[in-house]
Amino acid sequence: MDIDKSPHSIETDNRLAELTLLYQFSNTMLSTIRLNKLTHLILTAITMPSSNLFERAVLFLRNEKTNVLQGMLSVTRLKSDDLQIVGGQDVLGSRWDISDETISRQRSEEFCMLVRLTRIEIDKGCPLINKIVYGRSPGRSDDTECHQCTSCHFIRPLCNGIFAAVPLVARETTIGMIVVDNPDSACEISGSALHFLQLFGNQAGMAIENSMLYNRIEDAHLNLKDAQERLLHGERLAAIGEMVASLAHELKNPLIVIGGFAGRLIKSLSSSTREYNYAETIFSEVSRLEKMLAEILAFSRKPTICFTACDLEDIVQDCLSCCTTTFEDHNIKVLLSADDRPWVVMGDSHQLKQVFLNLILNACDVMPEGGRLTLTLKKVLKDKKTVTVTCVDTGGGIAKEILPKIFNPFFTTKHHGTGLGLAIVNRIILNHLGSIEVCNTGSGAAFTLTMPLAE
Repeated sequence: MDIDKSPHSIETDNRLAELTLLYQFSNTMLSTIRLNKLTHLILTAITMPSSNLFERAVLFLRNEKTNVLQGMLSVTRLKSDDLQIVGGQDVLGSRWDISDETISRQRSEEFCMLVRLTRIEIDKGCPLINKIVYGRSPGRSDDTECHQCTSCHFIRPLCNGIFAAVPLVARETTIGMIVVDNPDSACEISGSALHFLQLFGNQAGMAIENSMLYNRIEDAHLNLKDAQERLLHGERLAAIGEMVASLAHELKNPLIVIGGFAGRLIKSLSSSTREYNYAETIFSEVSRLEKMLAEILAFSRKPTICFTACDLEDIVQDCLSCCTTTFEDHNIKVLLSADDRPWVVMGDSHQLKQVFLNLILNACDVMPEGGRLTLTLKKVLKDKKTVTVTCVDTGGGIAKEILPKIFNPFFTTKHHGTGLGLAIVNRIILNHLGSIEVCNTGSGAAFTLTMPLAE
């Protein structure tokens, strides 16, 4: 025999169902820290058929930097199967779960894609948005203040009929909002349903905030771990550098002695003898080792810069004069182009000369059969006055896979090189508050140095 329930009994049953829903959601919040999964659980919980609350829900999150509400997700009842219950049928011990397949299906929905493209500017004067974000109160599109409002053109294309929205509040700050409507049945959103949505939104806001905080902590932990590994790697490199510098210093003196005696033997022996060839080989190899040790010591030693006003064109001209014999031996034509002088920069002229000598000699190495070397000095008068020096060769260019590595210490493609020349060049330019870039041209490579002009 059916017994009609009293209005009070019906209201009690409804309240019990709402509390059960909120309790299950509380259990669910503790089960995941994945923001993506959490947002799907939130919207699916209020649109699934068994909850009988809303037919569609849209989530917006607030971007503090741009002060906009950014569309994140939408779930409709058609794509919202009942959530999986984990932990048995006992309400006090159960929670919800959602499959990756359901998440993928919800995100691929056309309406969801449209939502993700939506941005709502908070300070455009919409009374409903102001009420939700700054007043932290729920609102409806049929409220009195919305009757004459024309600012809701951000939401109305999404929700054609009457919709309601509640803020997501965490630590007394609105971090987003949930918008709900009933597009299929056009059923009115009751006051009790809106009240429940507000309670639900309070829990959802705290859950989303906790998930965001966890993700930030996790990112900070990964960054800290990465920084720690780089610091340890740097300490190991520093220890190796000190050892290499000490070893290079100890080797330099005996090499000088060996080279000196080899040079004496060359002078005392006839060039037609086998011993002369041996002595000449010893002398050339010792010279090569001395050069390598000098580069290693220069790279490992902490640089001391004596800043003075110096003219870059004078330094470049001096370097070209030093390399005249090399140009003649390699049949290299040199072109120097410069705008109106002066080219005064604050720097160490000896170190800057080392930079240009290295670049010029490297260019000669890649043009053994002859070619053209073009140096261009040009002023750039923008916000900060700078000078650019471009060194272009016709040596065929640098392989694309090598380009990002050429300034790395000990990276070289030469059989007789240490791989420190360009690393030293890069460090000197950085110490002079400049930069160096390299790219391929049609027939070779172009190194471009940029330095600030002296005030």
